[in-house]
Formats: sequence, structure tokens, C-alpha cells
Amino acid sequence: MSSSEGSGVSVTVFQNAHVFDGHRYRGDVGDVVVEGGRIVTVGASGTPSGATVVDVGGGLLAPGFVDAHVHAIQGGLERLACDLSGVPVDEAAYLAHVGSYAASHPDTAWIRGGGWAMAAFPGGVPSARALDAVVPDRPVALVNRDHHGMWVNTRALEVAGIHAGTPDPPDGRFERDEAGNPTGMLHEGAMRWVDEVLPVVDDDAMLAGFLEGQSYLHSFGVTAWQDAIVGAYAGMQDNGPTYLRAAQEGLISGTVVGALWWDRDRGAEQVADLVERRSALSHGRFSATAVKIMQDGIIENGTAGLAEPYLDRCGHHTDNAGISFVDPAQLPAYIAALDRLGFQVHVHGIGDRGVHEALDAFEGTDPARRHHIAHLQLIEPDDIPRFHALGVAANLQALWACLDEQMTELTIPFLGAERAGRQYPFADLLRSGARLVAGSDWPVSTPNPLEAIHVAVHRVDHGGLARGGMEPFLPEQALPIEAAFAAYTSGSSWVNHRDDAGTIAPGAVADLVVLDRDPFLAPDSIGAAQVVSTWVDGEVVHQA
Repeated sequence: MSSSEGSGVSVTVFQNAHVFDGHRYRGDVGDVVVEGGRIVTVGASGTPSGATVVDVGGGLLAPGFVDAHVHAIQGGLERLACDLSGVPVDEAAYLAHVGSYAASHPDTAWIRGGGWAMAAFPGGVPSARALDAVVPDRPVALVNRDHHGMWVNTRALEVAGIHAGTPDPPDGRFERDEAGNPTGMLHEGAMRWVDEVLPVVDDDAMLAGFLEGQSYLHSFGVTAWQDAIVGAYAGMQDNGPTYLRAAQEGLISGTVVGALWWDRDRGAEQVADLVERRSALSHGRFSATAVKIMQDGIIENGTAGLAEPYLDRCGHHTDNAGISFVDPAQLPAYIAALDRLGFQVHVHGIGDRGVHEALDAFEGTDPARRHHIAHLQLIEPDDIPRFHALGVAANLQALWACLDEQMTELTIPFLGAERAGRQYPFADLLRSGARLVAGSDWPVSTPNPLEAIHVAVHRVDHGGLARGGMEPFLPEQALPIEAAFAAYTSGSSWVNHRDDAGTIAPGAVADLVVLDRDPFLAPDSIGAAQVVSTWVDGEVVHQA
């Protein structure tokens, strides 16, 4: 009799599996036995009496993926609304989808959703006039897939009171025609005009968005995550109460860290409020123990903070070097205060100046907090060793490091050859000793870790490679396959302060994913691998 027989403690044995243990690939090491939600043996022989046997069939057994930068509730809400993320990147296709959605929801006062790509439009800028042709009578508000801009129709501009005389905010701008009239694209802080008139999503609808988002993440083998904005931002109302409700009702099946939103319109006076929110919202599987600071924007709309100004399409320097949303002179004091109070700080840094400002602010902080900077599209070469020196983790969104249309049309022309040639320096970070963690930024891009890992290893999108014509992007910055898988498992578990998860070893929490194949034996097809099942605490939360 096994020690658990008759005790009610479940025992599961994974057989015929190749194993990645969170740090290295171990191949066929024998059975992996899980009992009471934890791994008890690796390499066992013999099946305990009464155990459930899972035949992996030569596929891969790995720690569950941990998404270190995601917006799960927003992603779920967008899937339940006018979701453009799966529509071909084409203006006509987007408009047809919006028109069809509006026709099938005649009683919906506002058409809301998102997921569109800037590459579908000349210069990355869509127009209200185009939306008016398919929805003339109701306001439409669609955030783009990176959530740094919003596409609206004329009716939405009218309801929000946006007109030629409306000034641009200091942290954003309205796209305008030659006469100064807003044309339907709102960048960064300009989205607030529409945010203030959007209908409130009720509690049950927010919870439905959470459940949809969680289910979708589990379908890709994600067992835990860090929600990168817990608060109100860019058409998203405060999702903190939704996480609290889900935790109190026992509906969270993963493990979640929430990064509380740092309001860039306020200063140090908000720290006390963040302490109160941490206490009020943390419950069960949800811990509101991080703070998210968005230091700069994105390159595609000219708001990422650059050390040198952007170029125009003719290759000439402009007078725009992007935005520092938080005053870099004040940022060190803010981060020091959060650090002293035990918060982990999670910074959005895309441009080389934005990343530099964040690193400067982390000087003197406690590495035990496990602070991290996400995105890291451009880093000054001298700043790369500072991640290791300061104990700041590099949070990679690897799917973006490829030559897609957005990169070729909306990024490279505005950076020039030298800067374009040092984007997403993953291998340099690894060689410097930086701790790598990984996330998707879904709904900005797919939450499928295998697609992101494929790009990290090959610097080319698996789907693009299958369609032909796409070349690897800066292949010298590719990661070894073990390092890429480690970033998405043990690395991201570490950044979420879960030292007993993210590995396959005796005593570790049995958060696991089973894949239909072993990508280590066929690395050219990492992105084609499929999730067979996802396990949290030794229990199935997704079965294909």
C-alpha cells in the first residue's frame, strides 16, 4: 500500500515523459510522482497502488509556465467584446469585424474592444471616418494591441468632448488633421478623455473577464502570473476588486501577483494609498505586493524615452526623444520609498533612456525585493551589466523580437541602423549574468509561451517562418533553448517570490505542463508544440 492509499491524498504518476526541470533539460529520467500537490520523486520506478497514471507518450513534462507580465482580466474582457486580436492585420478586415460585431449587438451602447495592430494602417494611424462607415450611430472605442493608443469614431469624440480646441495632455496627444481637428487616434494620456465617459463594467462582467482570461492562460500551460496593472488605465477600470472577489470566492486556480498601478499624475503622497491597497486586496491566491511604474511609452508612436531623438522617415533627426512619464529626478525617491516598505517594483522600460532612468532609480535598493524592468527593447550597452550588479531582473517579452510588419514599418525607420541593430539584447543580458524572466503582455500579443520561446531561440516568428519570407532578426541575440524555457518557468516563479515552484524536483509545488512533443528534440518547431494538460497543485486545470 502507498503511503497515501486510503488517506484521500491524490497520487499522480507521469510516465514516458521527457523532462525539463526548470533549469536544464534532463530527457527521459523515469517516472515523476506527485502526491498531495507536490512532487515527491523524480526518476521513480514502479507505480504506487491507486495512483492515477498519465502517459506523456514521449512529450515534454515541464514546470507550468509563469507569465511575469500580463493583463489577464483585460485580455478576458477583450475576448468577450469586439476582439480584433485574431483578425488578419488589415484595415478592411478590422472594419468588417467591427461592423459585424455592432450588428450582432444592437443594444450595446458603446462598441468596445481592442487588439488591432498599428501595422494595418498607413503610418500606424487609423481614422474615425473609417469607423463611421461601419458604426455611425454609436460610440466606438478600440484600444490597440499594445494599449498605448485608442481608435475611436466621430460619435465617441463628440461624447468625450474632444474637438480642435482640446489641448494635448502632457503625457500623450490627439492625432490631428491639417486644420487641427482630431482624426480618431488617441495616443497615451489622451485616452483619458474617452476613459472618463465609458460606461462602467459591472462586477459580474469583470468577474466573467477574469474567468475567461484565467481559462485562456491555462490553455497555454500558464499556471501563475503577475498582472502588470492592477488599477485603472487606458480604458481599463480598476481590476483590484475583481481579483479580491475571485480570491475570496475561491475562483483563482492559478497563483497571481498584482502590480498596483502607480498614478503618474500623482507623487509620493500615493505611497500610503498603495500600502492600504496591498493590505485590502491581498487574499488567498492573490498578492498585491508589487507596484507598476510606466516610465516611458512605445517606439511606434514616438513616446518611448530615447537617449537621442527619433528620426523622421527621411532619416533626419527630429526634436522628439519620447516621454518620461515619471520625472526621472523624482523616480529614485519614489522607488526607494516603495523598496523600504517591502514592495517589489515592476517598471515598464522600452527606450534606452527609459531603461537607464529606471536602473538609476534602482541604485541602492534591496535585491531581495526582486525588482524588474519589462520590455527592454533598447538598452544602452553600458547599462546591460547593471542588471546583474543591481539585482534587477530583465523581464522579456520575446515574441516582439522579430521582423514583423510593425518592426519594419513603424520601428526601424525611426531608430536608424545603429539603434535598430541593438534591439532586444537577450543574449547580451544572459552573458552579463542578468536574471531573465519572461511574460507575454497579453492582450498586447498572444499569451502562448511556446510562440514566445520560439522567437527567443530563433529570432523569427514560427508562424512567419511557416509562411515563408521572414528572416531572423539579429540572430546573435538568440537565447539557448534551456535559457528561454528557464526564463518562462523557474525565472518567472522567482520574480513572483515562489521559490518552491517553477521546478521539477522533490518537494516542489506540482504546477506542471504536458506538451504533445519534446521541443528540445526538434527546436525548429517549438512554436508548433501544443499543450495537452495543465496542472496546478497536482490537479488538472486544463485538458486539451
